[in-house]
Amino acid sequence: MAKKEPVRSHVVEKAARDLLNERGVKIQDIADIVYEMQSGFSNGLSMDDCVESVDAVLEKREIQHAVLVGIELDKLAEKNQLSEPLQSIVESDEGLFGVDETIAIGSVFGYGSIAVTTFGYLDKEKTGIIKELDSKSGGHVHTFLDDLICSIAANASSRLAHRLRDREDHLDQKEIEHRDHEERMA
Repeated sequence: MAKKEPVRSHVVEKAARDLLNERGVKIQDIADIVYEMQSGFSNGLSMDDCVESVDAVLEKREIQHAVLVGIELDKLAEKNQLSEPLQSIVESDEGLFGVDETIAIGSVFGYGSIAVTTFGYLDKEKTGIIKELDSKSGGHVHTFLDDLICSIAANASSRLAHRLRDREDHLDQKEIEHRDHEERMA
């Protein structure tokens, strides 16, 4: 058997983004959740900041792989192509299953404690597109997808929180340097 070439990262990223679109999830939907989670903590937050943060999270290979696996399992469950009892468990989003959360939360740990706590909050509260996906309407199975969106939004929120703090710290440092300069000149 010939050795296969590794799949290029841009191919995997495109596939993950395409699957999200195919399942009705837009980057803006996730950015809306990020904005909701972070707007109370930053006066200068823009929707562009939120979209940029979601895009950056989706560039991470671990996130892409989780999206590919989770959505594939959801799609197979929709087509009744999983073996029993897994078919029934995934199709009904069995409350004690936990594998969906395990895959999603596994990709949260790289973004720190803010991401972990935000994931837990979003998984419990089911806000925005997460609530729509969890509603089980339209004959679609989103057992994995709703948790993956929690993960992406939590990661983007945490990433943004850290970047906004860095931006504030940088501005504070510049202000201190400016005052020091003014005092020296006086």
